Amino acid sequence: MPKNKEYAQVIKMLGNGRLEAMCFDGVKRLCHIRGKLRKKVWINTSDIILVGLRDYQDNKADVILKYNADEARSLKAYGELPEHAKINETDTFGPGDDDEIQFDDIGDDDEDIDDL
Repeated sequence: MPKNKEYAQVIKMLGNGRLEAMCFDGVKRLCHIRGKLRKKVWINTSDIILVGLRDYQDNKADVILKYNADEARSLKAYGELPEHAKINETDTFGPGDDDEIQFDDIGDDDEDIDDL
């Protein structure tokens, strides 16, 4: 891992493209979601993220990447994440999910609206 990047877990979403994350180096940081990720990648509480540390502000960082649950499990297996890291199992819109909505046809009431 390069010295200016760190893995973190999201503690709280603050809005306006900001979040609070606990980095695995033991420091709680205020993180800013970069424009490339905004409105394209949905980040939730307890997600595992990669943050870029700032040289001039140790308590602030920039979100570079969000890992899905499978990627986070792989990182944990490779020893990149500490053993105490809890991986969020509730990925919303993970790979392979389809956005198909199905409706059941409940009842065949062909009442004419003029008859009411």
